[in-house]
Amino acid sequence: MRVVTWNINSLRLRLPLLERLVAELSPDVICLQETKVPDELFPEQVPARLGYPFHLRRGMKGYNGVAILSRVPMRRDDTAPDWCLKDDRRHLAAVLDAPSGPVTLHDFYVPAGGDVPDPAANPKYAHKLAFVEEATRYFAAHPAHARCVLVGDLNIAPGEHDVWSHRQLRDVVSHTEPEIVRMRAWMDTGFVDAMRQFVPPTEKLYTWWSYRNRDWRGSNRGRRLDHVWVTPDLLPSLRDLVVHVAARDWPQPSDHVPVAVDLAL
Repeated sequence: MRVVTWNINSLRLRLPLLERLVAELSPDVICLQETKVPDELFPEQVPARLGYPFHLRRGMKGYNGVAILSRVPMRRDDTAPDWCLKDDRRHLAAVLDAPSGPVTLHDFYVPAGGDVPDPAANPKYAHKLAFVEEATRYFAAHPAHARCVLVGDLNIAPGEHDVWSHRQLRDVVSHTEPEIVRMRAWMDTGFVDAMRQFVPPTEKLYTWWSYRNRDWRGSNRGRRLDHVWVTPDLLPSLRDLVVHVAARDWPQPSDHVPVAVDLAL
């Protein structure tokens, strides 16, 4: 089963790119973030037309929003809280009817956090830290002991080689120590970094390149903001990782590229 996570940065704007994603990667499950479409305007006919008869969405006008498209049956899991009591549509959970048994899937879009890494001066950064803290408390109290996959744009690049320059980005939001400490505590509630099972932590690994850099490929100033975590029992099921870097050169691209993980489920 191939699971893809992708911050599409506006579903309706990039519907042709979603079609291209399906053609090039053929995922079984697609987890989208930053769909930017309220539920009543979600393009209902598109998932089935692309070969995904099952879909879930949680969206809002203009920003945020998550969706899951699936070739296998699934049902919504609504047990998580309204994160930070903001109702800002940053999380969607589902239980997939995988051939080997149910698998719980979480699709997250963590707040970006603005530009100033000071929670007292920057409410967006304070919200980001609070969001990750609440997610950590939730998963600590409701441990995902088995058959759970967590994906999404977590907006944190935790490792030294998850950014183009650890030294220059240590005080830049997405790679600050308060974010990294909180993200590691969240992962320690019962998850393993699936991407780093394929690419060692000593090697560079990016999923995002800024729109501000026109020659993004030449300078390669990237960050790994998109993640796939699994519970330890699924480690033997991991088969392959694809970071679809070519998608950054698609017409009107997202600044994130799709990440695909294959699991024997």
